[in-house]
Amino acid sequence: MKWTDVQQIAEALYDAHPETDPRIIRFTDLHAWVMALEGFADAPNNSNEKILEAIQQLWIEEI
Repeated sequence: MKWTDVQQIAEALYDAHPETDPRIIRFTDLHAWVMALEGFADAPNNSNEKILEAIQQLWIEEI
């Protein structure tokens, strides 16, 4: 996965953190959790606020 795979990332986060309410997660935590996902292979600095917002919104839609 790369930062542009926002739907796949959101689904993986939903599976990895089912107890977490994505509406209250800080972007710093979200960034770290994405980096820790199995199969994620992209540079940390390739993300930005727009990408993190998209991931967060899709994660919210998963719940």
